[in-house]
Amino acid sequence: MIDDPVDAFLPGPRATEAGVPGGRLSGLNFAAKDLFDVAGHVTGGGNPAWAADSAPAETHAWAVARLLGAGADLAGKTITDEVSLGILGENAFFGTPHNSAAPGHVPGGSSSGSAAAVAAGLVDTALGTDTGGSVRVPASFCGLYGIRPSHGRLPLDGMMAQAPSSDTTGWFARDAATFARVSAVMLADEGGTPPRRLVVARDAFGFAEAAVRAALAPLLDRLAGVVESVAHEVMAPPGLSVWGRAQRTLQPAEAWQTFRDWLDRDNPPLAFNVARGLIMGSLVSDSDRQWAGLMRREARARLNDLVPPGTVLAMPTTPFAAPPTGLPLTEQNALREQILCLCAHGGLAGLPQINVPGARLDDGRPVGLSLLASPGHDMDLVRLAEKLETLDG
Repeated sequence: MIDDPVDAFLPGPRATEAGVPGGRLSGLNFAAKDLFDVAGHVTGGGNPAWAADSAPAETHAWAVARLLGAGADLAGKTITDEVSLGILGENAFFGTPHNSAAPGHVPGGSSSGSAAAVAAGLVDTALGTDTGGSVRVPASFCGLYGIRPSHGRLPLDGMMAQAPSSDTTGWFARDAATFARVSAVMLADEGGTPPRRLVVARDAFGFAEAAVRAALAPLLDRLAGVVESVAHEVMAPPGLSVWGRAQRTLQPAEAWQTFRDWLDRDNPPLAFNVARGLIMGSLVSDSDRQWAGLMRREARARLNDLVPPGTVLAMPTTPFAAPPTGLPLTEQNALREQILCLCAHGGLAGLPQINVPGARLDDGRPVGLSLLASPGHDMDLVRLAEKLETLDG
């Protein structure tokens, strides 16, 4: 069994299984966030009451089976923010996995354990989920490649739901070559359209801290050198905070519907921030939901127009690097609101997005550059990331 110095894996017996010999991913190992079913094991979702109320899974989740079938070995299940309702990576019941890329700072969530395990070199890749930023944020905070695929691109069978209209399966890797190997298996590598045009989201860069903008500048320059033209555009004309409000309306309302029966029946123990989010979801009015739905249509139309095939959009993944662990709840909430401004578009519009690592602040904390493409052009982003890493070398 792999040692776990960063407390990324679930405590107790590990869910392990060897991959099919001779597959495309033979020689690699992976971890799975505790939202994915592994046959014979309970999917606990980061909450002991949910785990106690759940029977062991009868079959593997689609994503787990996909990696095992390609030859990768399962090393275990990883800690998640409680029922995936978190973005910083802290769990009141299981603790906070350590961010080896920024010691003393949060790993990001809710795919906290998966990101921490990859960053620490415990596994080659790991499965996460992304509804409102739960792969993108940990990838940025831990200095990893990470992907939120086109919404609806991959089956979500055996993956614990939160807000289905935004839920996706994603994964992490430390290097572009491994990221590409895993992505080709998960996405059934298709022919693509190499990006020729770069759009820089100037409102998103303006929203990020100055230190983040400075750290990302060399990576952005390298990206500009591999395309034919560069434009600077406003990504969210109504305002990033308006898109954030729309996602903050739709996602909690759906999460409330997902967990309502469990909450009504069991009244389970929940961390304050998790309970507050679900309560907010229960209070969303029909008029607010209708407004948010219209804003989603606007966001999709805007991004589909801004990012046609052959175009890639660049933006900071997060407005700041990983914050310290153990901040007061009031400070944590302010940080979540800021993060949402740069992550809401994923759940609203559903475009594929990857985090490209390689930038660090003066104190060594990683920050990531996000690249977006038109729906279905996920592998174009992966190949572009490979090219950028080659140029860096």
